Amino acid sequence: MLLTITTTHQPATDLGYLLHKHPDKFQSVALSIGKAHIFYPESAPEKTTVALLLDIDPIDMVRGSRNLAGKGFALGQYVNDRPYVASSFMSVALAKAFSTAMNGKCSARPALVSVKMPLVVRIAVLPAPAGGEKLIRKLFEPLGYTVGLQRHTLDTQFAQWGESKYYTLELRHTIALKDLLSHLYVLIPALDNDKHYYVSQGEIDKLLDKGRGWLENHPAKEQITRRYLINLGSLAKEALNRLNEAVEDNTADEVPEEIKQKKQTLHQQRLGQVLAQLKKTGAKSVIDLGCGEGKLLKMLLKEKQFEKIAGMDVSFGELLKAKNKLYWDEMAPKQKERIQLFQGALTYRDKRLEGYDAAALVEVIEHLDESRLKSLERVVFELARPQTMVITTPNAEYNVMYDGMEAGHMRHTDHRFEWTREEFESWATDLAERHNYTVIFLPVGPEEPAIGAPSQMGIFTIKKS
Repeated sequence: MLLTITTTHQPATDLGYLLHKHPDKFQSVALSIGKAHIFYPESAPEKTTVALLLDIDPIDMVRGSRNLAGKGFALGQYVNDRPYVASSFMSVALAKAFSTAMNGKCSARPALVSVKMPLVVRIAVLPAPAGGEKLIRKLFEPLGYTVGLQRHTLDTQFAQWGESKYYTLELRHTIALKDLLSHLYVLIPALDNDKHYYVSQGEIDKLLDKGRGWLENHPAKEQITRRYLINLGSLAKEALNRLNEAVEDNTADEVPEEIKQKKQTLHQQRLGQVLAQLKKTGAKSVIDLGCGEGKLLKMLLKEKQFEKIAGMDVSFGELLKAKNKLYWDEMAPKQKERIQLFQGALTYRDKRLEGYDAAALVEVIEHLDESRLKSLERVVFELARPQTMVITTPNAEYNVMYDGMEAGHMRHTDHRFEWTREEFESWATDLAERHNYTVIFLPVGPEEPAIGAPSQMGIFTIKKS
């Protein structure tokens, strides 16, 4: 399958800077099912074309547990159109080959990122199994594209077989390259209505990330969402709910900054404060102990300061969610070298926890029985012994602010305890003294007179000899 992007923007060679791909070099990126090759059929100031050619290994497609078309007959996994049509394979290839451009980054020419330039995209070939030409136009034309289509016959030697579901597609638009790539990433698999991998919760995040700023207002957003998620009802429903929330939040640009901050969720504020404290230490390596679905890890990966990142959780299911949120299968090799995920418990010695400059325990300790905290203290502060340790936990005093919460109850059914500020500070101060750390305390979230903030943070630092 082949996709080309052509521009006559002056100078047209700006396309190479935006894509971070030199016109004189033939480049390839590895995919889980083959390779994607990037090259320039033409490169001149007047006109430049970049090509993305996918070389799919049909045998590799059926290795492991993957969702493949053509399962309706015995050899369906081997005899199908997947190696030859633009599908979810093409989306993955676009994300890997042009990730920097898709994310709106251009270190050499940052001003180019938002420049709208005349672009022509040609895709050979694209499947549209249900809806055909009408569906293709319905998806692309509301975004301002001029659509050109050539439908292919099934076999020119057997005209009686009729027309196929395959088209060569040409799109023309004056648009920022990052927007074009995001449109293609979402709409190509939506047309195909199939995926070469299992679709899970993480696909919602990918859809909303790449659809930000345009999908929520697209007249066919429901159809796009359902087809992108291969008509999995529960996932599509959740995605549409989140899209509708995004529409309601579109007025946020008109809201004063102080109100925006109040609207930010407590968990977002908490993670933001933890990240700020970790950055302040100058740490090069950091481990998130009890990383859950990887929200903090995702933030850490965006910071070049952190050269080595790890996430540990007791739940294998949470680690799978983290991989989905981090787009693990699409992650660039250099990025993947920076991070590792593993399963483990905080109450048993684990040498994998050792050697990190900093560590974080974000809303974790309250999920342990208080009697087991001694084991955690030994594993983290005596054996792993990071230079800096950031711990957050709920402030029990703030619970009176939650409507409907009865006295003596906790915020989560899995919480074993919730401490007041005095209780947390007493535990943390004693812990720091026993293990030769200093500790300071900060509130997390909006503070109320007499009862403090919703959450509380302790920042532990090893005492200098």
